[in-house]
Amino acid sequence: MTEPDLNLLIALDALLAEGSVAKASRRLGLSDSAMSRTLARLRAVTNDPLLVRAGRGMVLTPYAEALRGRTRDLVHEALALLRPAVNETDVTSLHRTFTIRANDGFVEAFGAVLIAEAAREAPRVSLRFAPKAEKTSTYLREGLADLEIGVVADMGPEVRVQALFRDRFVGVVRRGHPLAAKKSVTPEHYVAFGHVVASRTGRTAGPVDDALGSLGMDRHIAAVLPSFPAVLAVVRTSDLVGLVPASFVGAISRLEGNAGPRAIHAFELPVKTPGMTVSLMWHPRLDRDAAHRWLRKLVLTACRGGDMPM
Repeated sequence: MTEPDLNLLIALDALLAEGSVAKASRRLGLSDSAMSRTLARLRAVTNDPLLVRAGRGMVLTPYAEALRGRTRDLVHEALALLRPAVNETDVTSLHRTFTIRANDGFVEAFGAVLIAEAAREAPRVSLRFAPKAEKTSTYLREGLADLEIGVVADMGPEVRVQALFRDRFVGVVRRGHPLAAKKSVTPEHYVAFGHVVASRTGRTAGPVDDALGSLGMDRHIAAVLPSFPAVLAVVRTSDLVGLVPASFVGAISRLEGNAGPRAIHAFELPVKTPGMTVSLMWHPRLDRDAAHRWLRKLVLTACRGGDMPM
């Protein structure tokens, strides 16, 4: 009896996860034509179409939907089995790429420290930082990311969570801004200037606006930007007031120092807003992976190494 080609499992996993020949081919680094030929082989082996045309896209057949979870688990288990054994106390010979989903603010604040520490302890390891366009457990569940960093949303009951640090929002202005001279910024001072905020979805209102509204005040949002580093870039060269996490400001201040044209001034908000917990998230199948345990410890140490105690 001819043995099946087990390489087809990896292609099947990519096709079922992406639901697209083109996306699966990019995921595996193949041409679209090569992936189409592989899909044809998979259809012959399984005796099922697997992916069928629906409008301009493709959808999984019921059989493919039933296979999806089993295929994903089989592929991840096989990959883990074939990785060389690693002693987490000695990772000098570890050769692996880890994908970390985090927003731009985290990368700018902690990326350099993480990369330097990883290079010192495991010089053959590569860290790939991927953007967080949305909050979803899909990337962890599908094995597209090793870690996710941020405020916990609805990630599902299976996702493991480790708190990194508590955080809060603060106001930021350029050095020399009128608010920088205030010993205490009042709500009246705060709303007297235009504001710039960060939002992936374009949302302008938040807890600060709710608190101001309870005082019968509102602020003018002059611009909505995609990230906290972008907010700082605008604040540094304007009279606009920014809103960013205190951890981000603290890390950037330590990196840049308090002198020079890029420096900023941070102040406590004149209204009370809830704090937040920034956490580390991963899939439970990686709990016992020694290399992954080393990576989690590396991130935890880097994030708690500053002045941000729990």
